Amino acid sequence: MNTAQQQMERAVYREPWRMLACLLLAQLLVAFIGRSVGPLGVLIGEDLELTKSQIGMLPAALFLGQGLASIPVGFVVDQTGSKKLLLVISLVVGGSFILMTFSHQFGFVLLLVAIGGLGYGAMHPVTNRGIIHWFQRTQRGFAMGIKQTGITTGSALAGLVLLPLASVYGWRHVVAIACMLLIIGGVVAFTLYHDSVKETNNGEKDRASFLYSMKHMLANKPLMIVSISAMGLSGSQLCLVTYIVIYCYEYLHISLFLSGVLLVISEICGSIGRIVWGLISDRLFKGKRVIVLMIISGIAGAASLTLAFLPSNTAFLVMIPITMVFGFAISGFNALWMNVASEVVDVRFSGLSSGFSITLGSMGVITLPPLFGFVVDSFGSFTAGWLMIVGVMILVFLLLLMLILELKKKSAY
Repeated sequence: MNTAQQQMERAVYREPWRMLACLLLAQLLVAFIGRSVGPLGVLIGEDLELTKSQIGMLPAALFLGQGLASIPVGFVVDQTGSKKLLLVISLVVGGSFILMTFSHQFGFVLLLVAIGGLGYGAMHPVTNRGIIHWFQRTQRGFAMGIKQTGITTGSALAGLVLLPLASVYGWRHVVAIACMLLIIGGVVAFTLYHDSVKETNNGEKDRASFLYSMKHMLANKPLMIVSISAMGLSGSQLCLVTYIVIYCYEYLHISLFLSGVLLVISEICGSIGRIVWGLISDRLFKGKRVIVLMIISGIAGAASLTLAFLPSNTAFLVMIPITMVFGFAISGFNALWMNVASEVVDVRFSGLSSGFSITLGSMGVITLPPLFGFVVDSFGSFTAGWLMIVGVMILVFLLLLMLILELKKKSAY
């Protein structure tokens, strides 16, 4: 009897981590396809004869779709749970990117990337709500960090696997095959995942109207501040992902393969950062995640300042530590952002708050990469682009300082 009870307790303890594995699989594969527009941008640009500003529009289109989907999907997942949406999202992203491989018109490619962005953006509130309901507050930083590594790992794999293969076999064939892998993975995640009992019960008894829920979001000042801060952090992250390969290949004259390796390094370090920053916020700062976000913005600003003044003969080995630090910071903040956005509201609104915050954050990733490309094209130098990121990080730091003061007023800090 005692043994049976112990086995049951172990099963109860392990179940959240099993569900986390399903969420991680879905997040990783969606990012593997969606974020591929960053590393593959140089090849797509050559194929379609695009300017740097137009290449920057590819991730911008992805995150335009994310911004449009995040709020409505956040509201829907608060009502229905995460399970069914995992499959729907995989089909939307995989299907749209398969269609993209048949297009030779830049406008149609942008449209299909934006449709894929609807699914890419929907995955965040769907998986975030799963974390909030499966894990206790003292575990969420670590669990969210693990789940969020799916994004940077997916992006890193796109640079490590898709970019070399696409340079040999063509980006269209490689992306189409990768999309089939995503759809299969979506079916697996849907089959193995189930919503928590708490999540199901809350969905039955806590159904609020959409307008009431949105009013609750708009009235939440801490949520607004962290979301506006996320515009700068997310946009700067996408500038790094979109332009680091082009910067190294065209300005530093590093080979395309090694330039792709640097992107992979930055994304791997970002994956590590999401876990490490989560642990730091849980253990060292006792859940005070905003302070950690301020540290991240400072490190990212310093790394961008370094890139701004590197000479054109900088060696690959010199770029490795710079890229590691930059990626660890700017690609490692997301889990903390998602936790803050979910924790400053009632748990009933955790899905919608994630979607709401992602929508505002998406404005940064829609505007900053094309703006970065425009600045580089206008000045004929990457220096101006990296200095623009430094300025953005200064603004983010000041906003986060305001957020701490606001939370102290509410005795939440």
